Amino acid sequence: MDAISATIELDRRFGIPGVAAVSEGNGALPRVQIKGASAEGEIYLHGAQVTSWKPTGYEEVLFKSTASGWQEGQAIRGGIPICFPWFRGKLNDPKAPAHGFVRTKSWQLDSIVENHAGVTVSMSTESDEGTRYWWPAEFRLVHRVVFGTDLTLRLICANTGTTPLRFEEALHSYNRVADVASVRLRGLDSAHFLDNTDSNREKTQSGDLAIAAQTDSAYLTASDVDLLDGLMGRRLRLRKSNSLNTVVWNPWREGAKVLRDLGDGEWKQFVCVEASNILASAVDLAPGQEHEMTAVLSVAKL
Repeated sequence: MDAISATIELDRRFGIPGVAAVSEGNGALPRVQIKGASAEGEIYLHGAQVTSWKPTGYEEVLFKSTASGWQEGQAIRGGIPICFPWFRGKLNDPKAPAHGFVRTKSWQLDSIVENHAGVTVSMSTESDEGTRYWWPAEFRLVHRVVFGTDLTLRLICANTGTTPLRFEEALHSYNRVADVASVRLRGLDSAHFLDNTDSNREKTQSGDLAIAAQTDSAYLTASDVDLLDGLMGRRLRLRKSNSLNTVVWNPWREGAKVLRDLGDGEWKQFVCVEASNILASAVDLAPGQEHEMTAVLSVAKL
């Protein structure tokens, strides 16, 4: 079955008329488009990656690069990529793909359901010959996303093998902002963090966080974080569970120069605030066990 026929078949099986449709997106990659009662949105089967969420009454919440590649084997720049089973580079293997392999893998669409909470899209992927080349573990990963007044993301990992596994994970949310230099992050005061721009030295946050330079920090906190954007007149809140770290990232002018899939000046238009478990907070999972990390994004007017 060719790609067009496969997309048509997925829409026949899972589409909800007037609410959810499976169609060809950028680069002819299949996607699910949502037009629910409380939000519009979009999620690609490529990486099970959310690329749009627009709750009723608000502008688009997520950033997408105009220079992003839309093809198999290449990560989509923007939206909410899934980082798994490692974060940043893989230890002892510089040739391994950054942030793991599932964000460039085609996932399986399992279900689309509409109820009072919104429209829930579930996708899954599992270990295969390609994943074992980089990581020998046996696993099944499920991403369940609810597009509603809130955007709820549940990432569930099951150890389907016979040996323990250890993994890092992150929901790498690109939050769209008017100007990154004008926003403030609230909820991190007094939290310890590891500054990756300074050899991962541990530091302590004082007050609200302003982004004034290249930022790549892993905060050792499970607390909620508010992104205050006065120019857009809104507050984005990240609530999470089973996540011990919050990563904050923006490449700034210098870092953006080496990102070929980021348009000129677009580094000003986003800040990533990510539910994660990385470094010393990586997850250990025994055979037969499951681990679920949840992130909930909400928006309100300032």
